[in-house]
Amino acid sequence: MIRTALIAAAAFLFAAPAFAADDASVALTFDTAAASGKVMVALYDQATYGGGQPVRVAMVDVAAGEHSVTFEGLPAGEYGVKAFHDLNGNGRMDTNPFGMPVEPYAFSNNAVGNMGPAGWDRAKFTVDGATAQTISIR
Repeated sequence: MIRTALIAAAAFLFAAPAFAADDASVALTFDTAAASGKVMVALYDQATYGGGQPVRVAMVDVAAGEHSVTFEGLPAGEYGVKAFHDLNGNGRMDTNPFGMPVEPYAFSNNAVGNMGPAGWDRAKFTVDGATAQTISIR
């Protein structure tokens, strides 16, 4: 009976990571050129980065002196960030008549897109435990 209990306890200990809570986090700090407006932030996983609902969203009030946001309770994995600096406070990314952004924007890893947003392969980063990134929005 004791042997059975020890085997069950060992099996539980080795299986425990499969049942672990989502305890990873990512702290994002934004370096902005302007001290006004708000940075709109969207955190994506690979399945949603190309055009789905973000995993998490946040608004960083730069005018109030904020420059960072932390997303907690994430499962470990790969994520990508898309952000823009809403300078005029209308809650959306403004574009010119040709569809080109006229407000500053950025991606995780400070990745640069080619004729569009930065691709997943350039923007993705691994979150495992506490992760931090500084993103320059220009």
